[in-house]
Amino acid sequence: MGKYGEIAIKATESIQNGEYVSPSEAWIAAALKEFDSKSSQEKSCLKGAYLGLCESGSIKCVPVGKYCKSTKNKGYAIKALSILKKQPNSVHTAKELWMKVLGAEEKVYNQQMDVVLTLWDKGYINV
Repeated sequence: MGKYGEIAIKATESIQNGEYVSPSEAWIAAALKEFDSKSSQEKSCLKGAYLGLCESGSIKCVPVGKYCKSTKNKGYAIKALSILKKQPNSVHTAKELWMKVLGAEEKVYNQQMDVVLTLWDKGYINV
């Protein structure tokens, strides 16, 4: 589990325990605790992947809602979940999942799959 996976877990747990209602606020608070660097705290692709999962109702105890403006990172995260649900044993690493999500598209990996896989492994995904 990478740092952004840890942030996803902390954000989800803070929603589950009632500390935060807003997934965006929960993510921001967790990122502020995890990183000193402002650029790391504000990395939008990771936040977009997490909020996209929240928005779609994929995370336990987080209601469906409008939480983000991201389309690409939300889409990557949701596609990754679809792959995991159909073939849970076909992916062994975040980079493997990333390659399956992209197909023929070429794009630099930026830890979005760490968020997805960490939530999946922790059992926080609605299946």
